[in-house]
Amino acid sequence: QVQLVESGGGLVQAGGSLRLSCAASGRSFSRQIMGWFRQAPGKEREFAAAISWSGGSTSYADSVKSRFTISRDDAKNMVYLQMNSLKPEDTAVYYCAAKVVGWDYWGQGTQVTVSS
Repeated sequence: QVQLVESGGGLVQAGGSLRLSCAASGRSFSRQIMGWFRQAPGKEREFAAAISWSGGSTSYADSVKSRFTISRDDAKNMVYLQMNSLKPEDTAVYYCAAKVVGWDYWGQGTQVTVSS
């Protein structure tokens, strides 16, 4: 079992920045591929970013590439999503997820609202 708790969401103006955090507990965190997903109102949940268990490899959705940065601190069992140059279309609930076979573990989500 892996427990994930997100924090750091809030209201920000377009062009601003936010840093989301995900605290993980449970099974060996350092061996998990970790990711961030988001779900906007009326839309399906979509992939935003992922990071390998070593932190040496990252991937991003085209919509956030060059603006968002995913990172991890295995010593603290934390995953972060630094979001810069935020746009109103980034408004969504952001979820942290851990991959075992599939994306098997999810946090409860944190709301990010970007005003124009």
